[in-house]
Parts: sequence; C-alpha cells; structure tokens
Amino acid sequence: MKYHSTRGRRYMKMPGFEAAIHDLDEVIASPMTEWQRPWWVRWVDKPTVEIDWDNLQRFDGRKIQQVSWAKYVGKDAAQRLTKLRENRTRQWVLENKPGYTLRDRALLLAGVQAGSVSTSFLGFWRESDIGVKDPFQPRPLSPEEMGVPRWEGSPEENSHMIRAALRHFGADQVGFLELDEHIRKLVYAFDARDGKTLEFENVDLAYETEHKRVIPNRARWVIVFAVQLSEELIKRNAGKAPTALSSSTTGLVYARARNIMDRLQTFLYMLGYQGLMGTWFNGLAIAPALGIMAGLGELSRLNIMISPEYGPLQRVFKVITDLPLAPTKPIDAGIMRFCFTCKKCAEACPVRALSMEAEPSWEVVGPWNNPGHRAYYQNGTKCRTWWSVNTVGCSTCLTVCPFSRKDKSFIHKIVAPTISITPLLNGFFTRMHTIFGYGTPREPESWWDLNMPPHGVNAVKGTQLE
Repeated sequence: MKYHSTRGRRYMKMPGFEAAIHDLDEVIASPMTEWQRPWWVRWVDKPTVEIDWDNLQRFDGRKIQQVSWAKYVGKDAAQRLTKLRENRTRQWVLENKPGYTLRDRALLLAGVQAGSVSTSFLGFWRESDIGVKDPFQPRPLSPEEMGVPRWEGSPEENSHMIRAALRHFGADQVGFLELDEHIRKLVYAFDARDGKTLEFENVDLAYETEHKRVIPNRARWVIVFAVQLSEELIKRNAGKAPTALSSSTTGLVYARARNIMDRLQTFLYMLGYQGLMGTWFNGLAIAPALGIMAGLGELSRLNIMISPEYGPLQRVFKVITDLPLAPTKPIDAGIMRFCFTCKKCAEACPVRALSMEAEPSWEVVGPWNNPGHRAYYQNGTKCRTWWSVNTVGCSTCLTVCPFSRKDKSFIHKIVAPTISITPLLNGFFTRMHTIFGYGTPREPESWWDLNMPPHGVNAVKGTQLE
C-alpha cells in the first residue's frame, strides 16, 4: 500500500505522517471508496491473518458445533448438559433472575427462531418448520410446556414491554387498542385475502375451520405498529410517474413487517398469550383505521394515515391478543385540518383518484370505501388501474405530501406546532412547500450512488437521511 500526501513535501518530514496519510489520488480513484470506512482503515492486498493456501482444504460442514456438538462432548455429557440447561432455564424463570426472566427468554427466542412460528391467524409453533436444530437455541416453548407460570403484568407494564420488544424487532411506532363494541367494527367481516368469516366467540383459544376464523372474546386488545418507508426511494419517480425503484421500499416494508409479526407471535406465545392475525398482507382488520384510533397518526386527504413523526411514509400492521394492554388515545396534531387547505396530493395524482373537495364528506365513492366516517374518499379503482398501466404501485401522492419531508423539512421545525394550534397559515405553508421544491421527484438512478443507512431510514434518530 502506497502513501504520500498532496499537502506538500514539508509535512512528510513529520514522524509517522507518511504512515497516516493515504495517497489521496489513489483513494479517490478506487471503487472501494464506495464503502465509506473510517479514515484510518487501510485497504491492503492481504488480510492480517496468515494463510497457507497450499495446506488449506475445503471444510466438512457437518463438523460444525451447531450440528455435531453432541459428538464432541459425548452422548452422555450432551444429554446431561441439555437437561441442565432445561432445568436452569425453568429455575431462573421461576426465580425471576434478572436477564433470564420469562420475557427475556421470549425475546431471545423470538429473535433467533422467528421462523418457527408460522405467520398465521393462530401462530402456533410447528416442529416441522425447523430443519437443522441448534442445540444451543431450543425451540420456543409456552409457559405450560416449560412448567412455569405465564407472564403476568399490569396493562401498563405489558404495554411498556410490548413496545420495547417491537422496537427491538424493527417497528417504528407502537400503539394499543381495546376491542370494545366500536373497535370491533374495524375488524373485517371476511378476511381480505381468503374470504373466511371472522367471528367472535366465547372460547378460550382461537381456532379456524375451512370457512371461518374465530377470535375469542377474551382477546380484547389490539397491538398496532408501523414500519417506515424510505423517503429517498419513495421519491425516485420518473417525472410524476412511479418507478419500480420507488415501489421497492413498499415491498421491503411488508417483508420486514412479516418478520416482525413472526417475532411478535413467538414472543406472545412464550409469555402464554395468543397473537392473532389474518392473511399477513392486510387481513383481519383495517390497519390504517386502527393506527388512527391508537394515536399513531391522523386520517388525511390521502385517505391513509399520516403521523406527525413519519408523515405518510409508513405502513400499519396489527395483531389481536389476550394480553391485557393499556390503550393509547387518538391524536390531534392539526394534520387533517391542514389537508382541508392543502391539495398537493390530489393535484399531483396522475389519474385524479383523490378528492379535490374543500372538506371531507360522508358520501363514499365506491364499494371499496367503508361508510360511517367523514373522509376524503378516494377512487381506488382508478388508482389500482394506474398501477397496472404503469406496471408498479404508485406513490406520487406520498412524494408530494408536505409531511413526507419529515423532521428535515420546515414543516416539522416551525410549521408542525403552528398547524397544531391554528390553521390560519396553512395555505401559506402549502405554498412555501411548493416554492422550496420539497415535493419535486428525484431522479431514479441517482439513488444507487447514495450511501444509505439500513432500509433507507435512520431508525436510531427516527429520521431518514438524504
């Protein structure tokens, strides 16, 4: 590896300077600069571990510890140690040993073996779901199978626990609802995908038949969570037409949500509770409506939920459970009121599928709308037809929404508190959003040259990088 400095030869006389400064011309020209590492990390021709390539052979994967540990320690020792692990697991759960409690164990196995619980209405563990078994990570067990009491906490403690777990699994926002006579009306009469009826019965455990899914009356709570979309991807439109690139963030969010729900079902199962859902895409209940009732955001002219933190750049998911939870309340951040004045999404819609009316209406547009609430009902048929014509899902309305700029936009630094208190300046703020060009689509192919954080969002700060 060569070093020299473009800063002048006189600096090269400084002790150690040559070993600390890279050849800048060489570094800039290298394709490895696409991987941004700390300045003191050097690219070298050989690793720092010595390798005898003539003596190195391909390894037999059957010899790894995860597969052959019992052979190495001996059959008797393996059985004894396995029994010791099982006994200690049970004992430490019973003792409520810090770091080894039932919820700690549930979080562990929900993380490493989420695939062992099928993403289904019931979500029960099936041994056939696992191929090679890891002796160091046993399968998820219910409290009854472990011989310990199930988790018991107050609704407030349970909500705190579920929120922490879901954030760990990858959710961004979490809220809770009680399935009272009103919220039950947000549960589908028929599952969205397979058409099975969804019914409530006075039974202890959920079950399903060929024609119906039964939710126990005791499953009285809903866990609602949201997963962020990438702003940089969603805005990669060609003019104002959606692209496959912009749609890729939506597909990834649904895949991430399925993984999160796998883990949540495992977590609840190990605590001794049920986690129920319909077909994973959007079955069981109206997710945006549940998100609004749980306070994740407000309804909007888009006819979807907009949150104060993430705007419309998220998708909402839900699980019904019999774990008692403390419900969260709806919010008023001035978002719906802002939509009265702002019509940017409706104006930008390529097929005029969104309402241009000044105020929301009780009158639905078509059978795809659910009556009973005053909203800006959209023409879903026009929208989905445009998807077919353009070959991908459309995100134009999300792209131009002032709230899609999140906390990097003036909408969140100054405007958000203002619109929450008074609507007098809403029209002015909408015009400023246009003048500053915040809703302008971004050139698609340039995204490939960005150094983006995982999933295109900075989950630590709750913001998306540009």
